[in-house]
Amino acid sequence: MDGNRAIAKILKAEGIEWVACFPDQPMIDAVAKEGIRPILCRQERAGVNMADGFSRVKNGRTIGVFTMQVGPGAENAFSGVAQAYADSVPILLLPGGIERGKYGVHPSFDAVPNYRGVTKWAANINLVSRVPELMGYAFSQLNHGRPGPVLIEIPGDVGKDEFPGAKLNYKPVTRHLSAGSSEDVRDLVAALLKASDPVINAGQGIMYAEATDELVEFAELTHIPVTTTLAGKSGFPEDHRLSLGTAAHSMTQMAHHFINKTDFVLGLGSSFTMSVFNATIPQDVVTAQVTNCAEDLNKQYRPSYGVVGDAKLVLQQMIEEAKRQLGENGREDVNKVVDEIAKVRAAWMKKWDPLLTSDEVPINPYRVFTELAKSVNVADTIVTHDSGYPRDQLVPFWQTVKPRGYIGWGKSTQLGYGLGLTIGAKLAAPEKHAINIMGDAAFGMAGLDIETAVRSEIPILTIILNNSIMTHYSSNMPYATEHWKLNELSGDYSKVAEGLGAHSEKVTTPDQIAPAIKRALGANSEGQPAVLEIITKEEERVSKF
Repeated sequence: MDGNRAIAKILKAEGIEWVACFPDQPMIDAVAKEGIRPILCRQERAGVNMADGFSRVKNGRTIGVFTMQVGPGAENAFSGVAQAYADSVPILLLPGGIERGKYGVHPSFDAVPNYRGVTKWAANINLVSRVPELMGYAFSQLNHGRPGPVLIEIPGDVGKDEFPGAKLNYKPVTRHLSAGSSEDVRDLVAALLKASDPVINAGQGIMYAEATDELVEFAELTHIPVTTTLAGKSGFPEDHRLSLGTAAHSMTQMAHHFINKTDFVLGLGSSFTMSVFNATIPQDVVTAQVTNCAEDLNKQYRPSYGVVGDAKLVLQQMIEEAKRQLGENGREDVNKVVDEIAKVRAAWMKKWDPLLTSDEVPINPYRVFTELAKSVNVADTIVTHDSGYPRDQLVPFWQTVKPRGYIGWGKSTQLGYGLGLTIGAKLAAPEKHAINIMGDAAFGMAGLDIETAVRSEIPILTIILNNSIMTHYSSNMPYATEHWKLNELSGDYSKVAEGLGAHSEKVTTPDQIAPAIKRALGANSEGQPAVLEIITKEEERVSKF
């Protein structure tokens, strides 16, 4: 067997069942010969996004893989990898490389040095005999520490070289986890229980650790309310009486209310990164952090208490410590937070209900979210969105109830990202509805990969909120808007989707939304992707504080 076939066999041993690809790479045939399904996308970024969505929904237990052509293929994939790196998503990238004797010769593109800024680890296979060693280390990097993209470049001549020996003798990588220091856990829990208005801020580390059950148990033992980051949304059920919802670029009023009155914030599985897409923690508040990435401690906030370890294992320690300090049944709702959450939620929802139930024409996007939530079983649905207003409007009001029922992203915000994520999510959880909500600008960036879903028989639902406007951009470029209408877009996207082979409908009035969703989901059940182009108004109101 040659080097490419050896790599394919290792992917098979690591449980890889499909690989995204485009357009010409010897690995494509190599994986196919091993029974691994190659899925050809329409452009490289979409393939990276597909691998990204798959890895997220699988919590990194199985890794999404993308292989691309030497040179332009590796160049085109860069932006998708940068997004995965910003959001700490474990994906494996297998670009072709130039032959070893031509390295460093202008204008050839060397992926390894160029990708080091957006990968956790990047290496070149310099000898075919090193394939098992380097692939094993790649999967070790994908399974330990901070999640992130890993790149292995395959020089053309190495891929063709004959692997020495008849067998690979490759052993799949075993994941190793560590708990926290018992002293650190004791001190953190003691301080947390003494706080008068503590809040738990849960990040996506909760989901990668599959620690939702433990988080719920700890919150109920201590009666401490829980908010989530954007990437951590769905890590704690938002229909729970202690849920504050998501605190991000937009947020619930409950999250805003409790964060601004708190005296103690515990970040669980959170990097505590300061960003416009994360809620700001008041400066005079005591903070504590539980993370499996020691480099996140003291990065921007200076926590008074810290525990380094896997979120699930540390939460198990915290549960035992809370029981030791409080008794087996924990404590009552000493701060009366349940009633306070309900009161704030009721006032907030009363304010927003006119938008969520609006009969406006063109349609208010908030009405679309309301009808969608009524039309699906949210527990059996995975939803994501694109950047900008679809994200900011959906996030506070889409109430997740199961882990990974929502895919949040936001450390970088590339337009058109959500479509590939949704295709990957459907591959990870084929039994669930996978729904992508995007604006018309995002469709212009990524819409042709609807055809990827059609051709590959991956039945997702895409909802296009088409208001023919780049919402609020007129304030950023008022002169260009006035004189050149530079914020206006046009297109009949339902016709485009029909031409790509999807079930396609255009919706123009609120009463049409629910029946159209029902028909689209019916098409999905028959194996056909669906696109609903919903004609909406320019809605600038967002739940921000």
